[in-house]
Amino acid sequence: MYTKLLLGLLAVTMSWSALAKTTLNTYPLPSGIKVLADLAYGRDAKHTLDVYIPADAKDVPVIFMVHGGAWQGGDKAIKSEVENKIAHWVTRGFILVSTNYRTLPQVGPVEQTKDIAAALFFAQERAYKWGGSAEKFLLMGHSSGAHLVSLVSANYHTIIGDGIMPWLGTISLDISGYDIVKKVIGPNPSEFYKKKFGENPDYLKKASPFYALTDKIPPFLAICSRRSDDACTQAENFIGKAKNLGTYAELLPVDLSHGEINSELGKDSCYTKDVDDFLKKLSSGIASMLTSQTTLIQKNCAGA
Repeated sequence: MYTKLLLGLLAVTMSWSALAKTTLNTYPLPSGIKVLADLAYGRDAKHTLDVYIPADAKDVPVIFMVHGGAWQGGDKAIKSEVENKIAHWVTRGFILVSTNYRTLPQVGPVEQTKDIAAALFFAQERAYKWGGSAEKFLLMGHSSGAHLVSLVSANYHTIIGDGIMPWLGTISLDISGYDIVKKVIGPNPSEFYKKKFGENPDYLKKASPFYALTDKIPPFLAICSRRSDDACTQAENFIGKAKNLGTYAELLPVDLSHGEINSELGKDSCYTKDVDDFLKKLSSGIASMLTSQTTLIQKNCAGA
């Protein structure tokens, strides 16, 4: 499904020295971090990504971040998307890739996953040049970006068949739309989701990570806000189905707002520690990279 798209998107000259065009570096970065800004992974102006690289990176894990914005806005370099993630993970030796993609009304959510797949393919192909490993990718997304990485993950076997390498795991940061069918034509239909996805039953099913999930996928962590009406219910249903199919999957409900689930991730907190605990289970190498959290944080969280 993605092969022709990938070939088409990659048939363009790439530049490592492109300068940031929008909001990159409007906040201070930790010293020693190299930034490759606005690398083009395709033909469209939105087919760009940023790469944050720690000093002396060699064969390190790569966090592949997909921003939110209700499928029609957002940006890869917004402070809330990357600042604390850089401070926490890149300073510990991870590479962070943050990608843009086409949005509504240019293309719909299902088509947006093709951009995510193309960006992922591009990043894996070049990871070794940045000091990363194509075999150590971690998918992460917030809000609509969480929906997109969840849909990509649910279609794992199709995507892998098109040349993308297996990834270690996926972290979905708070989305109530795992089952888009239910959001649009369920008992309490959402006008917001109708506007974004339309009402075609076939499209709604294709856009639903819950329905796309038919086999075991890489380990999956679904984070949801307890303050949401049904985010945790939808996430729990998806996680339950994933487990039944043999996937290692976890649900992490947190008492944070939808936005805070993104912006607070990476701060010294029990929330970040819980995410790190999931990551440690994916790789012994990652576990060793994340042992530097302070004893005080671990003690406070143990007693929480």
